[in-house]
Amino acid sequence: MSLSRLILPVALPVALTFTAAPLAADPLLHEPHLDPLPRTKAEAARINAVRQAPTDFNAAQRFEAKSAGAGTVALAEGAAIFAQPAANLTETLDFELGRALFEKLWVAAPSSTRASDGLGPVHNARACSGCHISDGRGHAPQGPSDDAKSFALKLSVPADLDARTAEIADWIATAPEPNYGSQLQDFATANIGAEARLSVRYTPYPVTLDDGTVVTLRRPEVALEQMAHGPLHKEVMLSPRIALPISGLGLIEAIPATDIVAQADPHDSDGDGVSGRAAVAWSIEHDQWMLGRFGHKAGQPTLRQQVAAALSTDLGLSTPLLPAAWGDCTVTQTACRNAPHGDGDVRGHEVDTIALDLMTLYTANLGVPERRQVAAPQVLRGKELFYQAGCQACHTPNFVTHRLTDTPERSFQLIWPYSDFLLHDMGDGLADSRPEGIATQKEWRTPPLWGIGLAKAASPEAGFLHDGRARTLLEAVLWHGGEAATAQARVRQMGQADRAALVAFLESL
Repeated sequence: MSLSRLILPVALPVALTFTAAPLAADPLLHEPHLDPLPRTKAEAARINAVRQAPTDFNAAQRFEAKSAGAGTVALAEGAAIFAQPAANLTETLDFELGRALFEKLWVAAPSSTRASDGLGPVHNARACSGCHISDGRGHAPQGPSDDAKSFALKLSVPADLDARTAEIADWIATAPEPNYGSQLQDFATANIGAEARLSVRYTPYPVTLDDGTVVTLRRPEVALEQMAHGPLHKEVMLSPRIALPISGLGLIEAIPATDIVAQADPHDSDGDGVSGRAAVAWSIEHDQWMLGRFGHKAGQPTLRQQVAAALSTDLGLSTPLLPAAWGDCTVTQTACRNAPHGDGDVRGHEVDTIALDLMTLYTANLGVPERRQVAAPQVLRGKELFYQAGCQACHTPNFVTHRLTDTPERSFQLIWPYSDFLLHDMGDGLADSRPEGIATQKEWRTPPLWGIGLAKAASPEAGFLHDGRARTLLEAVLWHGGEAATAQARVRQMGQADRAALVAFLESL
């Protein structure tokens, strides 16, 4: 049973100025989970100086090899590329405990291993590391034998605004699909049964570049079979997603909301064709609206909530933030809801507060690898082309994190994530059929590019873009549309040597 129309076909440096104080009493600027120190005017001046766009592409910028500031990790022979702790993390015992929980294979309840039971009953993987392969990115199913653990299909249906969401302009109200929930789970514990079997098929889509080179892209089509709870709702909205890489997440969380929101230009006031919007997300823990930072459509405001949401939806594990022991099971899935769960012991929840904090600490402090060959002539030429094409309009090269007292390893670091963390319209070619929060079907959060050149070294099957359709970085660029259409057109106009240089720059990140 095919369910597609999921995916169908498809500047120069500027001066930067940053303020020393918040812009206004905007709820998106509230950061109660960080409690940062205010920036002084002197610090703002230092930040302005260090963040200026390059004017000379014949040499590397100062500090740009250190993608994650002092936390940048060196590439060590034989070491897992994305699994090292940040270089400036001094206390690593809790980090390693968090790693153990991240890699733990959970089991169904009841079990003699009481600290590890509570899986599911329906789920997408038995461990967090099952989706985030080698702490890197996932991939779409490669064939009938691929278990698709690093690939998920999000589901929702239209809904009415409630009192809370009515406060937010442009909010698109949705609800979980009534029979299958917010995500399809294709694994289950004994006696429950998976919700469906998922597969992806591809149609070749050749693109001819201006020099005559033909690049064959892939249009994906997602299909579901063996559906356990009947057909999907007639108004179902779908979004296929691969697991995102997780290094550097704590630094992303430490970027001042002010600096992210200041880049938003929803009405394209400067006329450059780029009109990023700041995502809005509800914080369960802090009971307020906050800036959305995490996820493909920036639907989560904090890293702790992102971890809790993944535990609930992907593994069916309860936490203090999301206490439902049955995870994503709907009220119609009575066998799932009535199955044994692992929340009746001393833990209180299947993943208790201590465990959730350890897993959050682990994901916050995974180190970002250092850049390679930053001063190589081809890489420098590619960097110049990156700016000339206008890619930096969304892929903002650098930020300086908050000054923090409780997490000094994330405090006041110059980092180079190459993302503005805003929502951008990427055109029909990359549209799904499922809005999320204020993000429309065409809008996606700009993904960070740091570490992208090492994606396939960590996992040879790693895919690019939200659904893994792109096998190479050039394919990913050629799928860009909407606000990125002009930049994509400039890449198509490049000769072979310049395209190779651009890819060399991206691979150096």
